Amino acid sequence: MGIIRAVAQAIGGGFADQWQEVIEADDMGEHTVFTSGVLMRRGQNTKGTPHTVSNGSVVHVYDNQFMMLVDGGKVVDYTAEPGYYKVDNSSMPSLFNGEFGESLKEAFNRIRFGGQTPMAQKVFFINLQEIKGIKFGTRNPINYFDNFYNAELFLRAHGTYSIKITNPLQFYAEAVPRNKGQVEIEEINEQYISEFLEALQASINQMSADGVRISFVTSKARELGRYMADTLDEEWNRMRGMEIQSVGLASLSYDEESQKLINMRNQGAMLGDPTVREGYVQGAMARGLEAAGSNANGAMAGFMGMGMGMNTAGGMMGAASQTNLAQMQMQQQAAAGQARQATAPGWTCACGAVNTGKFCSECGKPMPVKTGWTCSCGAVNTGRFCSECGKSAPAAEWTCSCGTVNQGKFCSNCGKQRI
Repeated sequence: MGIIRAVAQAIGGGFADQWQEVIEADDMGEHTVFTSGVLMRRGQNTKGTPHTVSNGSVVHVYDNQFMMLVDGGKVVDYTAEPGYYKVDNSSMPSLFNGEFGESLKEAFNRIRFGGQTPMAQKVFFINLQEIKGIKFGTRNPINYFDNFYNAELFLRAHGTYSIKITNPLQFYAEAVPRNKGQVEIEEINEQYISEFLEALQASINQMSADGVRISFVTSKARELGRYMADTLDEEWNRMRGMEIQSVGLASLSYDEESQKLINMRNQGAMLGDPTVREGYVQGAMARGLEAAGSNANGAMAGFMGMGMGMNTAGGMMGAASQTNLAQMQMQQQAAAGQARQATAPGWTCACGAVNTGKFCSECGKPMPVKTGWTCSCGAVNTGRFCSECGKSAPAAEWTCSCGTVNQGKFCSNCGKQRI
């Protein structure tokens, strides 16, 4: 028993004269993974044997459908290619593999003798579309060590994921309950969702180990999908012929203690900035003035009370502002020093150390003084002649024993020659 391709002309011609049936997949929704074939047109054959596909019946197969012909519980033929197929009781299996190649033939050889129900011929269909919108949610918070916060945090994740059946024969053999005419993914998802959540925790922990900051996890849905694929795909493909296609995080929330730690860390980081602290001090003083002006006993009483409070707390507020201003000045000076250091010319000592100060940081030698002269044309030179106009360098000054400073070879005062 098997199937052969049926041409359109034959469907409208010779087949119409036989006791034939036209079979298509039953309603196949977005979450339907498996369904039976149903009769679309029986003609006048009202006495056909139940659960029997008559010889010459035509099966319609549409895009993203995998059709199986089952006889006595055994898969005797299949197709993964859209088209019209005629059931031929005398033919050998045709095995139209479609995009699946030789892997389906291997699966067929493994499961074709695994049926248990004798004397029944049926047509089944498996949905090859991506099965989307499978909901998940973590039952318990997932631990996540965040290097930025240097703390073990806990989060809850909710969202959806999708699967795709990659080996329909393997899926039929291992995942589809027997004696079921139609199967929705929710009916068989209890075991899979447990395995999915285990893989989700392992994948999120791997993101933690890779140094991804916890607040960035929600923006890493695609990376999370790849983590999940690395964790689950090989096992699910081998065992059930399906794999994870994508993971969508709808929400990611922290437990109460983790949220407190994050808020405390963020507040501490902000108050570590003296500019922010000074703004907080000034804001507190402004709020105090506003509260005093709206005092129910009158603004004067409010300001008097505020004056008494300021006598007590004013010193602390003033000291806090002075500390903030001093730290801001120190930061500005440090930044200016770094800028000067970045732009300061460096020099290399004879010992090999590179320095920017006046003395070598390794051996203490002073920075060598570069001697030069400025030509009348304005060019600065170090050689004997100007690099711009070619004039010779002026003679160096020398002091005679009589105390006269000269530039020529002889003293202008006593006539002595320069030694």
